[in-house]
Amino acid sequence: MGAAGFDASAAGLPERANVPWRPRTDAVALQEAGRRWTRSLLAQVLPIAATGLFFLFLGLIPAVVGLILLAHAWVIPELYANRGAAVLHAHGGAGPDAERRALLLLGDLVSDEARRLHAETGLILERGAFGVWLLAEAGGVLVADGGQRVFCYCVKVRGSDLPTSDQIAHLLLALRCEERDFLTVANLAFSGAPWRLRRRLAPEQRLALDAARAAAAEVADGPVVTGATAAA
Repeated sequence: MGAAGFDASAAGLPERANVPWRPRTDAVALQEAGRRWTRSLLAQVLPIAATGLFFLFLGLIPAVVGLILLAHAWVIPELYANRGAAVLHAHGGAGPDAERRALLLLGDLVSDEARRLHAETGLILERGAFGVWLLAEAGGVLVADGGQRVFCYCVKVRGSDLPTSDQIAHLLLALRCEERDFLTVANLAFSGAPWRLRRRLAPEQRLALDAARAAAAEVADGPVVTGATAAA
């Protein structure tokens, strides 16, 4: 994403023109994406798991094969969850001076709550129309359905030499500019139960995910509070 994509007065994100084949994401499309991801995962896991269980009852040697198949069935969703967790991994950035300056800019964009969480976890919590986001330099995790499902999106800012906080700020502004376009442009890396993702995160990132789930549960019980309002 480039800086031109963050003009709040523009009619959406210009980057959406780079993926004209993708329909613009809305709440219905988001739910369908989650169901489609679940169906795809089950289609991969269930035949292997069923075959593994069948082999368990055919004797000692087939049982060993069955155990291997069951282990393989367990690993598949774990690998997907690991790919989802990668969107929150830190990849380094510019020097410490540049990072400190970028952090000051990022701090001006968010609420006190988000600043404190970022200081502890390195992630920015942002409330959106579709749920609660956790943003990092390589993408973000949308906690939706009252905290019951996560969507992990990979999206990067043009210019990998930018400080980490600058990259997060760019993604944050793009998200606030047009959340539907942000969802459309970003690549879905994983969708599923939060506990699967949580297992793959660092301890401090788990704190951020827990906070996002709690915030998503509050949103499900009341009106959505946008990040721009919360930061005001």
